[in-house]
Amino acid sequence: MKVNILICLGLCLIAMIQAENANPATDVKQCSGSKPFPLEVRVHGCVTPPCNIVKGSTQDFEIDFAVDKYITQLTALVKATTLGIITVPYDLPPEVSAVCPNLMYGAYCPLYPTEDVTYLFSFPIGDYPEIGVKIEIYLVDQDGDTATCFVCDIKVVKNTGGTKVYELNYLN
Repeated sequence: MKVNILICLGLCLIAMIQAENANPATDVKQCSGSKPFPLEVRVHGCVTPPCNIVKGSTQDFEIDFAVDKYITQLTALVKATTLGIITVPYDLPPEVSAVCPNLMYGAYCPLYPTEDVTYLFSFPIGDYPEIGVKIEIYLVDQDGDTATCFVCDIKVVKNTGGTKVYELNYLN
């Protein structure tokens, strides 16, 4: 009886820790047209856009999406819009734009219809001016079809240095 109670308490503790460490969903918008919308997007550290993104860093996005056809290859593409009028493609390094090697939880390509997967998109933020940007992130398959697409407002911010940790060395 005591063993069962201890096991139950242990499982509850593990569930609480996992829930505490989980990233909540971010409120992203649909792309124009009838492009498929993700099941959920989690921008680490941001629930309600605009998301503050530190320039010179990498921002992680977890993108949950379902596919509706057989997919052998997926590529992440980004468009950035500033001042509400200037839209440009945002070049990504090949290791970031390749979706299949960055699928999470043991998923891999090829993907089959009705399969839902999570892509870890590690978005490199260059040393850009501190401005608001609307980014459109879409995943395109081997045929040029959009597998999923969403829009997220971000604000590029300066690195404030974060918390400093001081170490005392009493041996000297």
